[in-house]
Amino acid sequence: MSSIIEISESVRHYYGKVLQSTNDLKTSACCSIDSIPAHLKILLAELHPEVVERFYGCGSPLPPILSGCTVLDLGCGSGRDCYLLSKLVGEKGRVIGVDMTPEQLEIATRHRGWHAERFGYKNSNVEFLYGHIENLATLGIADNSIDVVVSNCVINLSPEKAQVMAEIFRVLKPGGELYFSDVFADRRIPATLRNDPVLLGECLGGAMYWEDFRRILTDLGCLDIRTTKESTISLDDPEVAAKIGMVNFRSVTVRAFKMPLEDRCEDYGQVACYLGTIPEHLHAFDLDDHHHFETGRPLRICGNSTDMLMESRYAPHFLVWGDKTTHFGLFDCTAGPQGESVAAGGNCC
Repeated sequence: MSSIIEISESVRHYYGKVLQSTNDLKTSACCSIDSIPAHLKILLAELHPEVVERFYGCGSPLPPILSGCTVLDLGCGSGRDCYLLSKLVGEKGRVIGVDMTPEQLEIATRHRGWHAERFGYKNSNVEFLYGHIENLATLGIADNSIDVVVSNCVINLSPEKAQVMAEIFRVLKPGGELYFSDVFADRRIPATLRNDPVLLGECLGGAMYWEDFRRILTDLGCLDIRTTKESTISLDDPEVAAKIGMVNFRSVTVRAFKMPLEDRCEDYGQVACYLGTIPEHLHAFDLDDHHHFETGRPLRICGNSTDMLMESRYAPHFLVWGDKTTHFGLFDCTAGPQGESVAAGGNCC
């Protein structure tokens, strides 16, 4: 318990006192604005400069089709993603941001009225809660109450990652989506480095080993996790590289759903066609890094991919042929040319 408290206090100090702007970061774990999609860059220009300057994230984990949704942002910091989401969910939607750093939350909360006026809303649709992402129940976030959970390079900072994931799947509605960016390592971080204040604050010391992350979600009943994009993280600071340069890090954006899925991709002879009806994805939609749906072009998919599309808010944007009455064995979701699924072995994960 003392170690958990020490890690939380170290993170709180680093993000509340040490970092004063993105220029204070020592690594590329927090990605640049260039990683943000064009439609979000346009919205970013509408946000208060202080909110943007004091935000530290490692990607742009904001999925499409959010109008009217209730979205939970874990580790919201200064509120940048919450205010982007405020615009994306619309005045009838709701955004909840949770963070444990008072200095960051003060910035986020102070600009609620400013953004509501900027967006032409009668009242702000954003709420900020002070607390820990490991225990959302104490903040009054009920079971099956959230449409989408997002997080931007924060889960790695938690000393209780399994508990964070358990809370996420508790609060998600059936068919709800977890869509987040974080830092992953190619091995388990040595114990001597996990509590290093700088490595922890730079999102390296607490980076998850992918296989451990997969096991956590498997234990929670989430058997199919998708990667939508990833990039290598460079250790540009000599001091940081000297400490932990033997570990390879990557920033990964992950998509997972709260729904019963199989632990392997199975072939039921199903075919899906994207209708091109998502405004920011007129010509194509990527379910993950190897399911690229061109508008109007049918694509063979596995049973899990079918369920992800048809048992979630994505359903109105796809046509699917076939059911699960006939089984043809394992389905190959290995990425082929131009991201097409090919038959070669393996699963979708």
